[in-house]
Amino acid sequence: MKKYIIITFTAAILMSCGGSDKNQSVEELVASGSLEQLRAKKTELDTEHKALIAQIESLDEKIKELSPALKMPLVTVFTTEQKKFEHFVDLQGNVSTKKNIVIYPEYAGVLTNVYVKKGQNVKSGQALAKIDDGGLSQQLAQMQIQAELAKTTFERQERLWNQKIGSEIQYLQAKSSYEAQEQAISQMQKQIGKTIVRAPFSGTIDDVITDQGTVVGPGQSQLFRLVNLDDMYIETDVPESYITNVTKGKDVEIFFPVLGKSMTAKVRQAGNFINPANRTFKVEVAVPNKERTIKPNLTAKLKINDYTSENAILIPQSIISENSEGQQYVYTVTTKNDSVAVAKQTIIETGKTSGDYIEILSGLENGSKIIEEGARSVKDGQEVKVLETK
Repeated sequence: MKKYIIITFTAAILMSCGGSDKNQSVEELVASGSLEQLRAKKTELDTEHKALIAQIESLDEKIKELSPALKMPLVTVFTTEQKKFEHFVDLQGNVSTKKNIVIYPEYAGVLTNVYVKKGQNVKSGQALAKIDDGGLSQQLAQMQIQAELAKTTFERQERLWNQKIGSEIQYLQAKSSYEAQEQAISQMQKQIGKTIVRAPFSGTIDDVITDQGTVVGPGQSQLFRLVNLDDMYIETDVPESYITNVTKGKDVEIFFPVLGKSMTAKVRQAGNFINPANRTFKVEVAVPNKERTIKPNLTAKLKINDYTSENAILIPQSIISENSEGQQYVYTVTTKNDSVAVAKQTIIETGKTSGDYIEILSGLENGSKIIEEGARSVKDGQEVKVLETK
């Protein structure tokens, strides 16, 4: 066929460039310098060239039609490999801390002194403010004087009683009076102690809510907001279907969109109670916060590992088809020679997905050759031409 095309093309060239006046050679026409003749010759050659191209295309189509190798579907093939597969549950949660509280007074009175400012770091037990005790300090001083008298009386009665002097009732009365005074002083000291507002834990004064000189009442007046950013955690709701897989100690990938920051952590606590309203259970994930950039109520995206397989086979989801019985299948190949193979429909069972890939539970082995590109155009038992192997 190719020889015929070359001969035809050569003959056409010779005829177009022959020896008549009409068929002068291109060199002769160029030498003549006649613009009209040059244009006429160019038009003639263009027409002959287009006719030859059409003939060549017609021959190529017939060659493809008659050639068995060219009629085979073209496919690409990849070889399966076992690798570690981890599946993650995508969730969203908010950052919390158990040390984020509003401090209320335990005593009613005028807030006479505020010892701290907003943003100040304080220690556990440090005095934050003082409330007027309304004369309790004076009462305590009087009670202490009475207690001293009761103590002296008791000690004397005790010495006499040890010497078998006096009655037992006098000794017991003196002892009872002294102990009652001690208890009354202890109670008064506790009551006065409530007039000092102290930090229940170490942290930072996030806000001073009530100003000095304000009348405050227990359980009603908010004084300070105290926050500690050391023990931070993320709380989220997990669907009940994951209750056996999302457990304490599971790995978690955390991303904070606002901060553009990622980190890894572990599930600190998994709840045992399923909320009947939304069929979820609570999970806490501890968050390291050495740089103090993570704040309470910050939104976080979580990926919690709920499944891991050390030797999994993964394939692209796009190459999987389904038959009329609802079974999933792919096409594997058996090699005949370097570029020709036979396609075989292989029933598979799939598991969890990760992005565009899915785990194969059964049907394929490590080292199986799978058709990727062209998988939709082949049939079971059909010969295919393999373009490349991945």
